[in-house]
Amino acid sequence: MKMAENRQELSAEFLDEALKSNAWPFEEARKLLPRIEADPSREILFETGYGPSGLPHIGTFGEVARTSMVRHAFRTLTQDKVKTRLICFSDDMDGLRKVPENVPNREMLEAYIGKPLSRVPDPFSNEYPSFGAANNARLRAFLDKFGFDYEFVSATDYYTSGRLDAMLLKMLTVYDDVMDIILPTLGPDRRATYSPFLPVCPRTGVVLQVPMVDRDPARGMIAYLDPETGERVETSVTGGAVKCQWKADWALRWAALKVDYEMAGKDLIDSVMLSSKICRALGEKPPEGFNYELFLDEKGGKISKSKGNGLTIDEWLTYASPESLSLYMYSKPKAAKRLYFDVIPKAVDDYYAFLDAYKRQDARQQLQNPVWHIHDGDVPQAGVAVPFAMLLNLVSASNAGDKSTLWGFISRYAPDVTQETAPDLDRLVGYALAYFEDFVRPNKVFRAPDDLERNALEQLDARLGALPANADAGMIQDAVLDIARPIPRYQDAKKTGPDGGPGVSVEWFQALYQILIGQEKGPRFGSFVALYGVAETRALIRAALDGSLK
Repeated sequence: MKMAENRQELSAEFLDEALKSNAWPFEEARKLLPRIEADPSREILFETGYGPSGLPHIGTFGEVARTSMVRHAFRTLTQDKVKTRLICFSDDMDGLRKVPENVPNREMLEAYIGKPLSRVPDPFSNEYPSFGAANNARLRAFLDKFGFDYEFVSATDYYTSGRLDAMLLKMLTVYDDVMDIILPTLGPDRRATYSPFLPVCPRTGVVLQVPMVDRDPARGMIAYLDPETGERVETSVTGGAVKCQWKADWALRWAALKVDYEMAGKDLIDSVMLSSKICRALGEKPPEGFNYELFLDEKGGKISKSKGNGLTIDEWLTYASPESLSLYMYSKPKAAKRLYFDVIPKAVDDYYAFLDAYKRQDARQQLQNPVWHIHDGDVPQAGVAVPFAMLLNLVSASNAGDKSTLWGFISRYAPDVTQETAPDLDRLVGYALAYFEDFVRPNKVFRAPDDLERNALEQLDARLGALPANADAGMIQDAVLDIARPIPRYQDAKKTGPDGGPGVSVEWFQALYQILIGQEKGPRFGSFVALYGVAETRALIRAALDGSLK
């Protein structure tokens, strides 16, 4: 995902197709073109936001990845003649509202409820000066792992350094306008205590949600009553003495930094609308952006930083390539998707399918291809000789426990492919071994064949034994189909066989995988046999027939 330093000169045809492309990053990038019509020399600023109240999760990564894809599309449309930046803004001055469920030393953190995350101790190892700093470091680490071109921004730094002071004073000036925007959206109780400013209590250090009892825009001062002592406290709105409520904070950031683009989850649509109104009240134009659907956990619930449900970056990268994760982020951003371990194999194979197709496509199709967006237009040429799903079935059938065993099968199937010449495939072999051990092996359930299936398997064994030694995957697949075609159970009237009769239903292949592999489904069976070996497959059939396959 790193922005290329030396981008190739694009052809006029390619640029023309980019201007017309309906790939979603281009559709988003075109929204930004009017912003440079009056001043092509201006910078376009992209932003993503992060709340470091919990460990970073894949949803955070997805927002940065998708924003980077839009930025890349914009750079393509403008032929890199417009300066762009991407900032990742951490709201580490937000008060700790509750202790996350997935961190150590939870009892210690209870004493810091309400205090800015940048002033809460690091519960992990005291390696960092604060809880916020520890989570910020984790955010930067996984963004750096993917090579994103971004600038990290800390809310605490910006508030305390004065970078936001001018806009904070402006917000104090338009205080009534902001209140008119927000108050109608609140219930009676919250309306009575709301203020866009959250003072940081000088006595306790807690970020307070209290109403204002006085304001003085000329001096940049506000006043409130200490909720514990009742004392009237006067404080400046500058220099880090306050932070803003988050909808106001979002608008403050947009206005102060002149943010041009920021996307957000579907659950924040109303917040985007309110923050946009506040941004206009501050005299600035709100950013462009779109609302993506949320990722769901195994049970269909929303992923939460504090709960730690769903996948982590490290978990995905244990079982699959970074490119497969980027593809998962690219695909259908406006559709809700489960983000759990069972989505990984398809994401891996889909990535390599798109990669394989790219070199055969014209300019229009290439700009539609996810790999162009994943790789910033610099698409690698290499693919893999064996799909991930087939590797998983190979591990399952062979009970291989190491790379060398799997490479023995691969080398026989593709003699010119080695670990040295095919590093991507070698990575997949490692991923397949890990994924199989943790997710496939525990769920393998072999079933015994019934009488009809026993007869079909005996025929298949004999048919495979009659194949020539050089039989390829196509010849093997035809043999497998020939066994099933005359059997009524496996006939599918919706399909047409080579003789004009019914085709073969998926039930035949489901039976083969359930009986021989202990799984519900698998890749094209002829290709699997070609990789695993005809003799080895016949041995599987005999083991299934004599009941020794476990």
